[in-house]
Amino acid sequence: MIDLPAGIREATPEDIADILRLIQALADYEREPDAVTNTPDLIERWLFGSDPVASALVAEVGGQVVGVAVWYRSYSTWTGTPGIYLEDLFVEPEHRGHGFGKAFLVALARIALDRGYQRFEWVVLDWNQPAIEFYEALGAWPLQEWTTYRVDGDRLQVLSEL
Repeated sequence: MIDLPAGIREATPEDIADILRLIQALADYEREPDAVTNTPDLIERWLFGSDPVASALVAEVGGQVVGVAVWYRSYSTWTGTPGIYLEDLFVEPEHRGHGFGKAFLVALARIALDRGYQRFEWVVLDWNQPAIEFYEALGAWPLQEWTTYRVDGDRLQVLSEL
């Protein structure tokens, strides 16, 4: 069992509504309010079902969930070891500045090291200067030479039919 920072715990199925609420809040913050198509059933299936593909940590204040970090295991062919990919990190604005963001990153670093993983990666929007400064202050650095590509929606269908 990993020693998680104060206020941080592993998410449970009872947190599904809060996880979805915070995912939507992150989408709103990232200027994509209509992009979330996730549902409680999908969160239950993919985070807590018989074949989970992701995990989540939550931050709690007085029994209320105020932050979430959703992550999944990645794999490096170069090192031959797994890593952690942080999909989402969000803390409600009124609870920022109290150490929850740092606590999430510390918790994930502890999980990675405890499991023998050698990487912990995520992406940040290039306009999100407060997040960039926060991450760099904790020792993270941008991989300037890498560009993220994505295929989804209709393009994913088209690609599958080639």
